[in-house]
Amino acid sequence: MKEPIACLGAGRMGRGIAVVFAYAGHAVSLVDFKARDDAAFKQLSGDALSEVRNVLATLAGFGLFDAAAVETIAARVSVTREAHAQNALSAASVIFEGVPEVLALKRDALARASKLAGPKPVIASTTSTILVDDLSTAVDHPARFLNAHWLNPAFLVPLVEVSPGKHTDPAVTSRVQALLESVGKVPVVCAARPGYIVPRIQALAMNEAARMVEEGVASAADIDKAIKYGFGFRFAVLGLLEFIDWGGGDILYYASRYLTGALGSERYAAPEIVERNMTEGRRGLRDGAGFLDYEGLDVEAYRRERLKAFVELLGHFGLNRPPVL
Repeated sequence: MKEPIACLGAGRMGRGIAVVFAYAGHAVSLVDFKARDDAAFKQLSGDALSEVRNVLATLAGFGLFDAAAVETIAARVSVTREAHAQNALSAASVIFEGVPEVLALKRDALARASKLAGPKPVIASTTSTILVDDLSTAVDHPARFLNAHWLNPAFLVPLVEVSPGKHTDPAVTSRVQALLESVGKVPVVCAARPGYIVPRIQALAMNEAARMVEEGVASAADIDKAIKYGFGFRFAVLGLLEFIDWGGGDILYYASRYLTGALGSERYAAPEIVERNMTEGRRGLRDGAGFLDYEGLDVEAYRRERLKAFVELLGHFGLNRPPVL
C-alpha cells in the first residue's frame, strides 16, 4: 500500500491534489478545518467527492484510462472533519495545506494540524503568494515544513514549485521532490522569493498583453492568437533561458536596448547578467555556453530533437499540412 496523503481543506486545490494522488494509488484524506453543522459538512463532503469522480470521469472520457476504474480510484479519497482527523493526519506521509490565501487563516490551520499530526509527517503549504518563512513558525518542528506551489488545474499541470525555507531540512525537500516525481509531477526548487517562478514571469506577460490592448497595438483576439501560435508554441519546447541561448544572448541585449529607447520604459532593459555573459563569451549555443552549459553536446542532434518537437506541436494544432506537389 502506498503512503497515505492528507490535504488540509476540501476546496478546489485539495480536490485537485486528491485526484493526483488517488490516481497514483494513494489513500487521500481531505480534512475540513472549517466549523460546520452536520448538514453543511455532509454537503461539502458530497460536493468534494462528486467533483473528484467527475474529474476522473472526464479524464477517462479523454482516453487517459479505462472508465471502469473511476470508482476504484475515487474510493481512495475520503473527507473528514478536524475533530476526527488525528488518525488521518498522523498517518500521512505528507500533508498539503490548501486553505484560503489569508496569512492568519493559514497559520492557524497549520498550527492546529501540526499538533494533531505529531512530528513525523512532512507539511507543505500550497500557497501561491505567501513566503514559506512567514508560515513556518506556526508549525511544530518547522524543519519538516516547506511550500509546494501547484498550478491549477493541479490534476493536469505537471509543474510543482517547491520552496524550502530557512528552517527546512534538505532531506525533506528531497523527499517531497521524490514523492511528486513518483506521481508524475515535475518539481522545481526555487528560493523563497515573491512570485516563485511561473507566477512572477506570467504576471509580466499578462500585464504586457493587457497594456497592448490598452495602447491599441492589436485586438485582444489577435494578441491571444499570437501568444498561442508564437510565444506559447516556442516555449512549449524551449525554456526561456534555453531560447536565449538558442539565438544568442547578444540578440536579446540589443533588442532590449532598442525597445527600452523606442518605448521609453526601463521595464524592457536587459538585466546585468545578459551583458556579463556576452563579455565572458557565454552567448549561448554558438559559444558552447550561455545560461546553460553545452560542453560536449552534439549540437546538430540537439537542434534536430527540438525541431522534431516543434513538428509534433504543429500536429497538435492541426497545422502540419502536407506539401503541395
